[in-house]
Amino acid sequence: MSILLTTLNSKFIHTNLAIRYLKKYVEDIADVELLEFTINQTAEEIARKIFIKNPSLIGFSTYIWNLKQTLEVCKRLKTINPDVRILLGGPEVSFDSKELMQENKFIDYIICDEGEEAFKELVLGLNPKNIQNLVYREDGNIIKNKTRKPIENLDLIPSPYLNSKEDFTGKIVYYEASRGCPFNCSFCLSSGRKVRYFSLERIYQDIDYLVKRKVKQIKFIDRTFNANKNFARKILDYIIALDPDEVNFHFEITARLFETEDIEYFKTVKEGLFQFEIGMQSTNEKTLKEIDRNENYEKVKEISLKIKELGNIHQHLDLIIGLPYEDYESFSKSFDDLYNIHPDKLQLGFLKLLKGSKLRFEEKKHGYIYIDDPPYEILYNNYISYKDIVKLKFIEEVVEKYYNEGYFKNSIDFVIKTKFHSPFKFFEDFSRYLFEINFFDSSHSRKSLYYYMNNYFKDEEQLNDSYEILVELLKFDFLNSNVDKNIPEYMNTCPKIRFDEIHNLLKEKNVIKQLIFHDENLSTKEIIKDVVIYKFKYNISELLNQPPLSVSSDERIILFEYNNKGIVNRTNVIDITNIYKEMDKWI
Repeated sequence: MSILLTTLNSKFIHTNLAIRYLKKYVEDIADVELLEFTINQTAEEIARKIFIKNPSLIGFSTYIWNLKQTLEVCKRLKTINPDVRILLGGPEVSFDSKELMQENKFIDYIICDEGEEAFKELVLGLNPKNIQNLVYREDGNIIKNKTRKPIENLDLIPSPYLNSKEDFTGKIVYYEASRGCPFNCSFCLSSGRKVRYFSLERIYQDIDYLVKRKVKQIKFIDRTFNANKNFARKILDYIIALDPDEVNFHFEITARLFETEDIEYFKTVKEGLFQFEIGMQSTNEKTLKEIDRNENYEKVKEISLKIKELGNIHQHLDLIIGLPYEDYESFSKSFDDLYNIHPDKLQLGFLKLLKGSKLRFEEKKHGYIYIDDPPYEILYNNYISYKDIVKLKFIEEVVEKYYNEGYFKNSIDFVIKTKFHSPFKFFEDFSRYLFEINFFDSSHSRKSLYYYMNNYFKDEEQLNDSYEILVELLKFDFLNSNVDKNIPEYMNTCPKIRFDEIHNLLKEKNVIKQLIFHDENLSTKEIIKDVVIYKFKYNISELLNQPPLSVSSDERIILFEYNNKGIVNRTNVIDITNIYKEMDKWI
């Protein structure tokens, strides 16, 4: 039997964990080929490339983002070759597998829940009626077999990566140290499932292997990585001791499980090595209680702020729009609560009523209206209208473009502190402005985003009295983010510093010793590639730290040193005003 396992990833850089588990689990009895696509490819192209391989059994790993397109591919393949066997697996087909097979006659098998044992027995040619977790067709009927107990000893599953000949260079690799989740969040399919762990020795081996293969990121998909603190700490200890270069480790963690001693521990972590994602979802206590999420905002805030202060760990905080009892005003408060922690990313998601989740069963209680088609995203409920959902869609896009990459931090912070006093109110107003000029109808370069914000500062009546200061801050953000060494014309607020002056400044010892990304023994020619120096009308540091009620001109000379490999700390900013003035007198 010729077997091909495939999936449609959301991005080319991603890798699918499930199909690699299955391939390794049967490697002693069958040759299995892996083939990965993305949702950006057409069903016709995917079907054509699979057909050329001429497999007799094709297995698809399915999720909410790829099910619809996967079914289109399967239908094409079955039409082309009625003899090919088509197998689906994954969370998106496990709950209503019989109904899915009734609606789609081209599906031959579905494996529900964990798939390793069932897939192996199917490959061995066992009678389908004896394969637990399998759904299959027999004499025109669809049969769903008994559910299999999950594998207790996860080490029985061979490593999906070890000794692989694949090229993982620059890829995001998904990895799990455990299966299951001890918590009971009502919007999640993993809630309340017994947690089982892979052995530490196995995990260490895999990490070693992947680091040597120069992956870009190892993304742990454990629902709560730090549920077992001792187990998690040992993995983190190992990674820190390994001290890998240019590899980032992503973990979904629960902040309230951390203590002060953990913060002390994280002080030792190399900048950019770890990335934490913290799912607060809402700060509305009634909402959190309803979704069975035992979170404490004040504790999350305390821990997140302490992690933020360390400056070495990239931190994401998550909110979900459309949860029970969370109306527009309540969500705006949740937004402000998390924004004021100043995470590296504030991720806004829209609730999806997943099949099999508790909230899906309670949809009538909360008046959920949604399209019963993947990804099952809500349209409105008893608490939030569709009109408000649409407004939040635009706000989410603005947050993603203008906040989450950190390119406008200082401009936005100043506007919020001096004009809006509520982060949400600023993003709401800015998204309204962008909507009115049809911003959302086309794509935009990073450089052009500054142009739109500049126009917003200039056009809006409540802002234009501070325009001169705001454009200086925008210039600072532009240079701080290393968008382009040449600022746009509308940012040319001061005379340029001559090239010979820059060259002389980079020979000054008092300047060189303040550089942190370049060795002081490097030649000026080498250093100048990653440095720019500009004049500013105002004392930028004073504006950033404590915006005054009135601002007087105080010209400053600022040097920006860039770290092109940085994840958290990408720019070193040095005020060299006094050095410049002394040098200018000397010249």
